[in-house]
This record gives sequence, structure tokens and C-alpha cells, in this order.
Amino acid sequence: MAVAPLPQGAGYGIVVGLGLAFAAGMILTTYMLKRYQHERITSEEFSTAGRTVKTGLIASAVVSSWTWAATLLQSSGVAYRYGVSGPFWYASGATVQIILFATIAIELKKRAPDAHTFLEVVRARYGPIGHVVFMCFGLFTNILVTAMLLTGGSAVVTDLTGMHTVAACFLLPLGVVIYTLFGGIRATFLTDYIHTVIILVIILIFAFSTYASSDVLGSPGKVWEILSQLSQEHPVAGNAEGSYLTMRSKEGAIFFAIAASPASALPGYVLGGVAWFAIPWLCATTMGLACLALETSPTFPTYPNRMTDADVSAGLVLPNAAVALLGKGGAMCSLLLIFMAVTSASSAELIAVSSIGTYDVYKTYINPRATGNQLIVVSHSCVVLYGLVMAGFSIGLYYAGVSMGYLYLLMGVIISSAVLPATLTLMWSKQNVLAAALSPVLGLACSLIAWLVTTSKQNNGVINVETSGANNPMLAGNVVALLSPVVFVPILTYLGGPQNYDWESMKTIKQVRDDYSASPTPAAADLDDDSKHAGSDTPPAQPTDSTEALMRASKIARGLTVFMTIALLVLWPMPMYGTGYVFSKKFFTGWVVVGIIWILLSLIVVGLYPIWEGRGALLHTAKGVWYDISGQRGRLGKNPNGDEFVLDGADVGVPRDDVVVDKKD
Repeated sequence: MAVAPLPQGAGYGIVVGLGLAFAAGMILTTYMLKRYQHERITSEEFSTAGRTVKTGLIASAVVSSWTWAATLLQSSGVAYRYGVSGPFWYASGATVQIILFATIAIELKKRAPDAHTFLEVVRARYGPIGHVVFMCFGLFTNILVTAMLLTGGSAVVTDLTGMHTVAACFLLPLGVVIYTLFGGIRATFLTDYIHTVIILVIILIFAFSTYASSDVLGSPGKVWEILSQLSQEHPVAGNAEGSYLTMRSKEGAIFFAIAASPASALPGYVLGGVAWFAIPWLCATTMGLACLALETSPTFPTYPNRMTDADVSAGLVLPNAAVALLGKGGAMCSLLLIFMAVTSASSAELIAVSSIGTYDVYKTYINPRATGNQLIVVSHSCVVLYGLVMAGFSIGLYYAGVSMGYLYLLMGVIISSAVLPATLTLMWSKQNVLAAALSPVLGLACSLIAWLVTTSKQNNGVINVETSGANNPMLAGNVVALLSPVVFVPILTYLGGPQNYDWESMKTIKQVRDDYSASPTPAAADLDDDSKHAGSDTPPAQPTDSTEALMRASKIARGLTVFMTIALLVLWPMPMYGTGYVFSKKFFTGWVVVGIIWILLSLIVVGLYPIWEGRGALLHTAKGVWYDISGQRGRLGKNPNGDEFVLDGADVGVPRDDVVVDKKD
């Protein structure tokens, strides 16, 4: 094993120190929101952020939640293996899924505006049987994603710093658990924003270093020349002319078939999906190809040997390329990049599992009359328990030799059979409980059989981690999982009789009546009718979207889904795939330039737009902090709704009935 480029102290400093710093920052943010915006972490706030998160933060959360360790590490690995096709197929397949979720999110808003989890919707339609089945598949998804995050992240931390993998598995979730406990889902939105901006900046550093400033590379043309030479020395089996610079790649297409198994909602998801596309595309095109180009350089960590397949599967392409490109600075950037990717996505998984444990298990089957305070306790307990369980599970996977790449390919085999029945729960009134509950289970059984039988047939009966993780067995399992419900759902629906569901029971899902153990704010007695929810026993009335607006958004979402699917999966790649075109130097240069421009636009969408969108609340909070620090009282200010009031210490943001304030129209 090569000597780690960074000391263990750097690993502990990032994993523990930076994690706790984020936790402290979230605690401070939660305090400021409570003091200056009069927000309280009730059970509703913990799980839904009060349903008030704006488009910009939704977009940044979408980008962050989909930027797993696999997004950066696995995509770079497929670029290393298959060339330019790998990053594109990875990015396009997942981007279409994100935008598809916009359609589903609109339908969910129309059908069940007060739902906390999708599983509540399933129970409202199908009852306990369907609810339990989908709950299991939901937990499978969360467990696999979290395991990918921790196995991939810990492998990179160990490779870069020498920290023991067991320590990395336990310590990576530590800060995430703490700030999620204090801030709930709003904490994930706010920290997602910070994480996403840092990730985009680091990717730009890598891109400009590779294609502009590197002494060894320094331009797209130089990278093209090295890759053209490598295509002669190490041709890629199944690629046109054996080249790394072509979209016609047999193994790349197989990977796409595997990866495309799907594992202010509308604009947030669309903006987030389009912005996210550039991350795996440019990051992998940069670092995967840079790894190939730098492998013969004495600065490469495995020099003079090429990377082993196990190292590629473990996700070490990106950090090795970064070390060869920028030395210790590259190692530190990689460490920070992966820490951000792991912790931001982990926070989303913690909230998801917490919501399932709280609303779908505890409140549904254990204590239906649970109060808001009781639900908060259960939510916190679920966050801590899930963090501990997944740390232990990831350690077990490490000792079993199961890598992030293996889990990435396996996820579709396990969960894809639930995708179609889940989608039809919101989109097709005829699907009955028999089809909804049985088709995912039957699909899972079929996918496991296809996966393991293919493994056995191709390897003379040998089934282990290495043989079962190959592309063809995983392809068989993924395709069967995704397509089997196409057969099972209609057969079971018409066998048991169509449901002809009227959607009404979904509207009976209600928000939780929250109670507070803390006393009301000093000015609570003085609040006007629109503001009394700050210390009341019932949640504020939430603004409801008009039926016309939701119908319009639904049509737009469906149209965008069709357009983006055709554009990203047909119009853009298929002409290059069909012709077997090998990129010229000018074309490759243009390819890279488009990627850099796209990611700069992504930085504007998820970095600057949320600040602009929330400028009123930010200014309002800043004024409150200044007045508290300076000891000023009785200063005139405005809340985010435009109402003027007297700022008075902790009462910043609260209209006071005992003070006459002139209001401007």
C-alpha cells in the first residue's frame, strides 16, 4: 500500500473537527431562527421545514442529496474504465430520474398536501399491507445509499490519510447526526447549500487545474493527445477503435442500463436536476480522464503500476488523480470534497429514516395519539439509532470486501421492482392493493434469481463478491427488477379487479398538532391573529396551492420530463453512439468547455439564487443580530412580509400591539 499523502491528523481534523464545526454552526443557526424568525423545531418543522422552503434551497438540496460519494467516485471510475461515455451516461440517466420526480412531487402535492412521507400516501390508499411492503423497500433504499456513502467515503479517507477504515465509518456520521438532531430537515437544506457550493468550487479547481494550469496536462488538447496514445497502448474492449474518446462503448452502455434504474417542488427539482447534471459529467470527465493521463507520471500514487480493479471499484480514481495533479493540495481537496458529499447526502438519509420511524411506525402502529413533543423524541432517537446501526453495518461490509461500486450496482437489483408500483400509486387510479403489494416482492425475487443465476452460469457455479459484481450479472438483475412489474402490475390488477380509486382518502392525512414544552415568547400575548402561531398549540395554517396552479405545474412537469428524456437520452448521445464517432481534438475541447460553462451556471443556480431569494429574511436576521449586539432598542424594522414594527431584542420580527407603527403600502 502506498504511503498516504496526508497525515492521520488531517483525516481526524476534517472528519471530526469539520463535522463538529458544522454541527455547531447548525445549532447557532437554529437559535437565530428561533430568536429572530420565531421558528420552533416542532415535529412538523423537524420533518417538513414547515413546508416553506423556497425554490433555490430545494434546488441546492436536490443537487446535494444526489451528490453521493458514488456521484463523484463511481462516475470517475467509469470514466477511467470506459472513457468519455461513462460520465455522460451516469449524468444523463440520473438527471432524467430527478426531473421525473418533479412530476411525482406535483402529483403528491395535489393528492396529499399534508403528507409527511410517501408511505403515508401508500397507507391511505392501500392500507397496512401495501404500507408495510413499501416501508421495507424504502428502508432498503436508505440503507443501501447510506452504506454506499460510508464505504466510499471511508475508503477515500483511509487512502488519503491512513486513518483506519473502522474509525472513518464511525466518525463520518457523527457531525451529521448532531446537526440533524438540532435542525431537522431545515438543517439538511441549509447545510446542503453550504456543502453544494464547496463541492462545485472544488470541481472547478480540479477542472481548471487539469485543463488550464497543470504542468503535465494544462489543456484539453494535451489530455486528448495522451488519451489518444493510451487508446493504442491499452485499447478499451467494446469501444469504437478501442478509444477512450467515443460515445460508442459496449460496457458504457451496459453501465447506463444498470445506472438508469431509478432509485416549490416543480422548479426546485427541475433546476436541481439540470444543475446536478454538470457535477458527475464534468467531475468524471476531468478526474477519470486525468487519472488515465497521469498514470505514467512519477507523481501518480501507484506509479509505475496501473490501478487495480479493486481500487477502481473502491472509488480511488478521483483521489489518485487529485494527488498526481496537485500533490498534498489535491489530497486535501479530495478529502474535503468527499466529506461534503458524504455528510450532505447522509443528512437526507437520516431525516428520511427518522420520518419513517416516527410517522410510519411509531405514530401509525404504536401510538396514534402521539403529541408533537413525543414525535420529536422518537425522531431524535431514530436519527441516533440509525447512525449507529449504519456505522456498524458499513464496518461489516468493509471486512466482507464489499465496495461502494458493488453496492451502487446492487441497489437497482434490490429496489427497482418497487419503482413502477410506487409511481402508479399516484398516477393510475386502477392499480389495486394486490398489484401494489405483490409486484415489488415478486420483482425482487425474480431480480435476485436473474442476478445469481447469471453469475453462476458465467463463472462455473462460483458466486462471490467478485463474480456477482460483474457487469453482466448486475445488468440481468437490474433489468429484470425494473421491467418485471410491467408484467405483474396489470395481471394482478385485473386478476383482483381494478380499484378505481377516487384519491379522497389521501386528503385525510393531516399535519400533527404540535405542543410546546417551552413557554411562549415574551411578546406572544401581544401577537396579532396572523402571528399567534409562534407560541400556540396548533400549527399555523399553511398556504394551499390552487388546483389550477397545481394542474398547470403538473402539465409543465410532464412536458419537461418528456423533453429532457428525449434530449439527454436520444438527441444528444445517440447520433454519436450510432456513428461510432471518435472525438477530434477540437470536439473534445468543446466538450470540456461546455461542461465548465454548465457547472458555472450550476453554481449560480444553487449558490447565488438561494441568497437572492432569501435576501429579505437574511437582511432581517442581520438587523436583529446587530441590534442585539449594539444594545439598540425601539428601532424601526420590517419583517419578511413587509410589515413594519419596533425591533426590541428577542422580539425582532414580531408586530407589537402596544407600539404604534406607521405602515407603508
